[in-house]
Amino acid sequence: MPSFHSDGVGQDGQDLLIMMLDQQAELPSVQRMRAWAAQVLAVKAGESALDVGSGTGSEVVSLARAVGPSGTAVGVDPNPAMVAAATSRAKGSTARFVQGTAYDLPFPDGSFDAVRCERVFQHLDDPHAATLEIARVLRPGGRAILIDSDWDTAIMHPISPEISGALSAAQATRTPNRTSGRRLRGLMASAGFTIDDIGSEAVIFDALTSAPMYVAQLDAAVEDGIITRAQADQAATEVEHGLATGDYLFCVTMFAVLGHLA
Repeated sequence: MPSFHSDGVGQDGQDLLIMMLDQQAELPSVQRMRAWAAQVLAVKAGESALDVGSGTGSEVVSLARAVGPSGTAVGVDPNPAMVAAATSRAKGSTARFVQGTAYDLPFPDGSFDAVRCERVFQHLDDPHAATLEIARVLRPGGRAILIDSDWDTAIMHPISPEISGALSAAQATRTPNRTSGRRLRGLMASAGFTIDDIGSEAVIFDALTSAPMYVAQLDAAVEDGIITRAQADQAATEVEHGLATGDYLFCVTMFAVLGHLA
């Protein structure tokens, strides 16, 4: 599974990651999840808003529109190349981008009214520390929404159950928190948040976005010695036929948790 965590990839990987993020941003299910998250986070004019793991910067630009000229919208990403790409894309917007990690956000205590963080926690070794850091930069009464996938809910049809189980095992070795989605509520509660709402969406990948996901899963499983190349080739043939005939489904459940600090 190609990582949304961008600080560990070279330029070729960076270009691929940006392309995949752009493609996935067009998925109706991702758009529905983001629209719901924006609605309940309810960023207002004049507020300060932060996006942790801002990637291509599209959601920071949306935050900038919401806060208006009197507000502040900032994105943080660990990869300077991604920060540069987001900054270039955001020309004409008041959105700004800085380098930083979820463990060490480069802002003073109580800097923001609202924080969003999407598909980052699955890549973190210490999600509790990141949740505490998000709480640190929020003002009293500030709110945050965490959004992440739970990869144990993934469906990879028409790959056989034997191979799909092996693919899940391969991913477990590469994604520190593949069940991150189900843990978000507990993480926020332990960091002092009052939970206000929880949403979910089955993110359904189309043919364009499914193909590289299947390929990446199979290649990773072969590389980790979990399946053979012959098994991967067989699964790839099944996938190719499924994509050609429309008999395929690659999906995963994404969860979002909204909370506020006292």
